Amino acid sequence: MKNFRKEILGLLVIVFLSVNATCQEKTSSDTDSSSSSKVEKKDKKKKKKKKYKLPDIDLSHWSVTTPELNKKGSAMSVEPPEILNYATDERLIPYMYNDSVSGALVFYSFPSDATTANTKYTRCELREQMVPGDNNKNWTFADGAYMKGKLAMEDVSKASDGKFHKVIIMQIHGRLTDEQRDLIGQKDNNAPPILKIYWQDGKVRVKTKKLKNLSATDEELLDKDAWDDDDGFTFEQEVGFGKFILEVKISEGKMVVVLNKNEYAVYEDIHMKRWGIFENYFKAGNYFQSRDEGAFAKVKYYELEVKH
Repeated sequence: MKNFRKEILGLLVIVFLSVNATCQEKTSSDTDSSSSSKVEKKDKKKKKKKKYKLPDIDLSHWSVTTPELNKKGSAMSVEPPEILNYATDERLIPYMYNDSVSGALVFYSFPSDATTANTKYTRCELREQMVPGDNNKNWTFADGAYMKGKLAMEDVSKASDGKFHKVIIMQIHGRLTDEQRDLIGQKDNNAPPILKIYWQDGKVRVKTKKLKNLSATDEELLDKDAWDDDDGFTFEQEVGFGKFILEVKISEGKMVVVLNKNEYAVYEDIHMKRWGIFENYFKAGNYFQSRDEGAFAKVKYYELEVKH
């Protein structure tokens, strides 16, 4: 009888130990499962936190010209409010699109038949419109103006000499009023650009205009032939294919171009003073300076702002 009791007791101990081990195993399994679930949730949260980056650019006061021909056989131009739908507009998607990884607006250009008046080069370039959809409202140096952009050259082809093709990345373009146009008998309102800023072999180069004859009358200087190119100025910093900041500051008789807040090109002379007769507008983007076959450039703008 004693032996029987011992056997029963032994069986009870074994059953207890077995049940206890099973419970511990289940608890451990539940803990591991819970821990794994928490890790998975954290991973999902991390994935959800990854958002697309968009450029900080308000296009409501800009039109754009692209390397594509329109139905009339000239360069395609899209104005506000249509330009605001550039991400879904089939006319613009190939040339003006978001890089959502870097948060930039990309401007792509290459040689095509879609040139504008007075040039052989093509562009994917923004044109300031103080009144959306209207090119007739512009500004003078006396009014003052400011433009700032954060940008980078994403990619550009090379010429046969091994040098990168040049790209105009910012401009200030002059414009005749209707009265000035009629006064000199010109067929359009086009006037020379007082400022061209180039990306050239990894550096930023500035070109402006100077009067050929300082004694020219106000009427004479309205003619584009009254003006000549200056020698140009190249900033010391090499920007290469990295991001850089450009600022253009305009006041009466003065123009200042600033690179990365620490290099300055200042123009304050008789040429700037006499330029005050013209109206002006800003341009920004990719005005590609080559007709070579297979040539191209892609310019990224992360930020762009204008103040008056």
